[in-house]
Amino acid sequence: MTENQFFERPILNSPYEYPASHWELDEDGQPTQQILPTRRRAEFITPIPKPRKRKGQGDQGSLLFDEGKGLSSEAQQYDHTATINAVRQQVDQWRRIPDPAAWHVTPETARLLQHWRHHTFGDIRPFFCQVEAAETAIWLTEVAPQIGKAGQTILDHFANANNDANPELMRLALKLATGAGKTTVMAMLIAWQTVNAVRHPSSKRFTRGFLIVAPGITIRDRLRVLQPNDPDSYYASRELVPSDMMGDLERAKIVITNYHAFKLRERMELSKGGRLLLQGRGGEELATQETEGQMIQRVMPDLMGMKNILVINDEAHHCYREKPVAEDDKEELKGDEKREAQDNNEAARLWISGLEAVNRKLGLSRVLDLSATPFFLSGSGYAEGTLFPWTMSDFSLMDAIECGIVKLPRVPVSDNIPGGEMPKFRELWKHIGKKMPKKGRGKGKTLDPLSCCCPLKIDQKTRVLLAEN
Repeated sequence: MTENQFFERPILNSPYEYPASHWELDEDGQPTQQILPTRRRAEFITPIPKPRKRKGQGDQGSLLFDEGKGLSSEAQQYDHTATINAVRQQVDQWRRIPDPAAWHVTPETARLLQHWRHHTFGDIRPFFCQVEAAETAIWLTEVAPQIGKAGQTILDHFANANNDANPELMRLALKLATGAGKTTVMAMLIAWQTVNAVRHPSSKRFTRGFLIVAPGITIRDRLRVLQPNDPDSYYASRELVPSDMMGDLERAKIVITNYHAFKLRERMELSKGGRLLLQGRGGEELATQETEGQMIQRVMPDLMGMKNILVINDEAHHCYREKPVAEDDKEELKGDEKREAQDNNEAARLWISGLEAVNRKLGLSRVLDLSATPFFLSGSGYAEGTLFPWTMSDFSLMDAIECGIVKLPRVPVSDNIPGGEMPKFRELWKHIGKKMPKKGRGKGKTLDPLSCCCPLKIDQKTRVLLAEN
């Protein structure tokens, strides 16, 4: 086996079958060039933040490490890797049961599972990882409550993780590498819920009302394929639903929005002077912002009156409730890092507060989080990079590479290799300074894409730094 076998032939498995082997990695995460005949386990590096001091104690035992596992107390700890692998093992065993009557699911769910696993698709066939993500949600909802202790242990962990981090919501995170097709998984989950809700209207496990929340307008517009009546609907174009079930799917009520819509808007545009005039001397402050109920009516009018709505969060790592921490334990962030953390927290607070408002007014059955990186961000109160403890499924970037779903990332080679020629970008300003565009759009010449020159605005400080280096 050649030295660079991993880079020359990284693909080991079919994207449509259960992963049968994987490349071994050493302690530093580098390929050993050995192929192991098993599926890669879900593994995560637990971040260890800086030690924090306990007040009122001496030097001995005065430093406390929280290895990113503690959510609310030292008594409540979570082993994310063990839980995900335990769920995977249970789902694997359940998948191998040959008789659908023994699956502990409704006939409609069994029909969809058989369709996704065995249907002869005319064009795009679902990847194994997409089917597995849907299977995990189905197993936790329909199967785990019926199989005794093995299922209850996982459900208890699931409930405890949410009680600590999301006391008003029940969230389930499905981790899928970027490029593995989260939108298809969303369509499969909507189909499963809707068909069952239509055919079992008295069941509280299923719903035909969905709120899909995206982090921006671009992603929101891309998710329109989840609407059953869209010309490019995934249910029909990708054959995700048997033809006799399409009529049921048309009864789904789906609202697609971005989290910014949860911000309460002003109902009256008043200048500062006009507000003071209407308020009067000593009067109460005017309430001109819309209420939570009015916001919900604006964002999701089609879901008004429905109960047990299912939320699907796309890029869900932007949605979390900050963990309260003592002033002495807060991260010491400065400059850009501090501003970024503040922006992240503001966005996360708006997103999750909006969902909590919907839950109070209409009621949410569950929140399904889909993300390639369901980790807490810096400034959240948790160690940066800590996995959401309600994550129950994982298909990592390495899994996606080994299944041929995504390309192998390439790291640029350094231009400062010792012993080589003079680095090309040494004293860059001397080479590009005269070629930089003149001030004003009309004075700039047509740019040569092969030139080092790029149309960037460079201030005087940057010019000095470039000249010095």
